[in-house]
Amino acid sequence: MTTPFVSVLIDTYNHERFIEEAIQSVLSQDFPASEREILVVDDGSTDRTPEILAKFASQVRILRKPNGGQASAFNHGIPECRGELIAFLDADDWWAPDKLTQVTNAMAAEPNVGFVGHGIITVFPDGTQKTEVLRDGFYFQANEMSGALLFRRRCAFMGTSRMTVRRNLAQQIGPIPAEIQIQADEYIYTLAPVLMPVRILPEALTYYRVHADNAFHMLNPDPEKLRHKQKSLAALAKTLSLRLSQLGIDSEVRRALLDYTDASADQLRLSLDGGWSWETVAAEWKVYRATHPNAPAAHRVFKSLTLLTALFVAPKTFYRTQKALAQNQLYHRLRERWLPFPEMEHIEKDGQARQGSSR
Repeated sequence: MTTPFVSVLIDTYNHERFIEEAIQSVLSQDFPASEREILVVDDGSTDRTPEILAKFASQVRILRKPNGGQASAFNHGIPECRGELIAFLDADDWWAPDKLTQVTNAMAAEPNVGFVGHGIITVFPDGTQKTEVLRDGFYFQANEMSGALLFRRRCAFMGTSRMTVRRNLAQQIGPIPAEIQIQADEYIYTLAPVLMPVRILPEALTYYRVHADNAFHMLNPDPEKLRHKQKSLAALAKTLSLRLSQLGIDSEVRRALLDYTDASADQLRLSLDGGWSWETVAAEWKVYRATHPNAPAAHRVFKSLTLLTALFVAPKTFYRTQKALAQNQLYHRLRERWLPFPEMEHIEKDGQARQGSSR
């Protein structure tokens, strides 16, 4: 089995605290250096990122551009990749030492697979870690309903630092609409399984870092960041819907693929700007249906009653209350005792807190 040449594409913007660790995790792979290249797209960083990157100039191709967001960074970097495969890495994440070996072996073994994802280890600011891997449904294609339903519950294993794509597939997908300044990876990983089969590996091979400056998983969200996220999600849903229609994907399949993204954008819009109460119910039910399709009957009744109350309060009030409850420890204890939050049965979690270095 021939090892395919791999381009590692790292996108970064003002990640001076993390970029060196991301690059070192690639250089330390148990994978032949002769069979890979590393490209870093510096999306107009204004901190010490350029200075840090200069230390790796002999090992890394550095591509600098004005700041434009993740989509523009991907559009700048993908055409520069020479590899048969492109493995993406966010500059604030890092990889397990056998990441490239695992994903390249998988794609070499299955030439029909266009995209490989895998499990993830989330690392929190206090050093605790949570591992999530997929239990089943590792292989699918999302160009029809059954595959689209599988996709919606597996895309957590397909984000930037988890995704490896065949270059010809990435070229077929791109360019990514520039208005998707964050979550441009979702444009790729939504279209990829529509065009070619996907394989999710059962191993956790990426360390995803949660920190104060995350653009998507925000520790301390402020209205400006949330509005930026909302605009990107709305653009993502709109442009994906158009592209899927152009590809001839059935409207019901498109809805299954995009309901969660579309509803997430609506949730943020309603929490920031308000709207009609029925919009709250519609958005919440879409998200619930996508994330918990097999929830117990008791939980569905509880959710229905919750959404009934949403009809009688303004959206901003509903989301303020929801946020307050999410931060209330007594509420969580009562829920765990009397009506536990439904688990995602397709995900295996290691919830034990483990202290350790990020290296």
